[in-house]
Amino acid sequence: MKLKTVLMGAAGAMALSAGAASAQDMANEMVVVSWGGAYQASQVNAYLDPYAANTGINIITDESSPDAVARLRAMAEANNLTWDLVDVEAADAMRLCDEGLAMVIDHDEMLAAAPDGTLATADFGETIASECFIPQIVFSTTFGYRTDMVPEGVEPPTDACAVFDLATYPGRRALNRRPLGNMEWALLCDGVAMEDVYETLETEEGIQQAFAMLDTIKDQTIWWAAAAETPQLLADGEVFMGSTYNGRLFAAIAEQDQPIGMAWGYQMLDLDGWIVPTGLPEDRLARVMDFLYWGTDTQRLADQAQYISYGPARASSQPFVSTHATLGIEMGPHMPTAPENMEGAFVTNYLWWADYRDEMDARFQAWLAQ
Repeated sequence: MKLKTVLMGAAGAMALSAGAASAQDMANEMVVVSWGGAYQASQVNAYLDPYAANTGINIITDESSPDAVARLRAMAEANNLTWDLVDVEAADAMRLCDEGLAMVIDHDEMLAAAPDGTLATADFGETIASECFIPQIVFSTTFGYRTDMVPEGVEPPTDACAVFDLATYPGRRALNRRPLGNMEWALLCDGVAMEDVYETLETEEGIQQAFAMLDTIKDQTIWWAAAAETPQLLADGEVFMGSTYNGRLFAAIAEQDQPIGMAWGYQMLDLDGWIVPTGLPEDRLARVMDFLYWGTDTQRLADQAQYISYGPARASSQPFVSTHATLGIEMGPHMPTAPENMEGAFVTNYLWWADYRDEMDARFQAWLAQ
């Protein structure tokens, strides 16, 4: 059974309980930045379109989250803030918070409590990775492969290390054009224990070890910038195996019926959520906070799981995750946090990446250019 959905009047979702501004004091337009593809579609279906229909405002969506840190830095330097709400990974939220580019959030004051009265901080728990971060989902970066390209007599891939095994699984690969995930997989598949990965990456020898492992497949790899590229490359048969977000692969497999399988082993678990850019005018900020109070409540995050296989960040949302909105299949087994998918999962250390991301990005791009 689902919670009763309560859509409030023109004053929006935050309403009197959170001390929101009246509707006439809020902007009638909001620019929301996310990642495009199946993920952004899930946000549009679960809460952006319903909020727009309820309030009558115009919501403009943008797909620039992969470049959010650089773009927000440039906007701050130019004193020209054109975004109102931005979806980022936890490590990027921490960087933006440290640089003063994301607003500090009082989660218990600004966000809805759970239906039983549990305050937001307790409901979100450890997913609140930064005082500027409003968690939405637990997701993973993992691998998809073409089921019809597995060599005869060979077992299908079960984990990320198959990407480095060109002898058993020939064909081109697809990997992200950034170090996060790739560096960890390179070390894990070269024998480094899970608990030693980030300590190893603290050393020059460890970094060189990771690059040496990636060198073994570099000339067989297509390097993607947008997560939608891997499902398309797989669908077109241009690669045998590629990394992307688990929700993208779910969409290709369950919704598009592509001949794609999932290799869950060594999936990289991470968090995604909203940040509010620092320096919004009062009317735009009032609109954003009005949306966030409603759009991140227990029901809305559960609603999102009807459209994509990402786990809601609120504990109170978990019992309300049910079936896919159109396919009718149970979504629980397709979540990265399902017990059978968690075997061999690797939890990304977003604290480490917040500290080292700029340096590692530069080194990775230099390595790609060699």
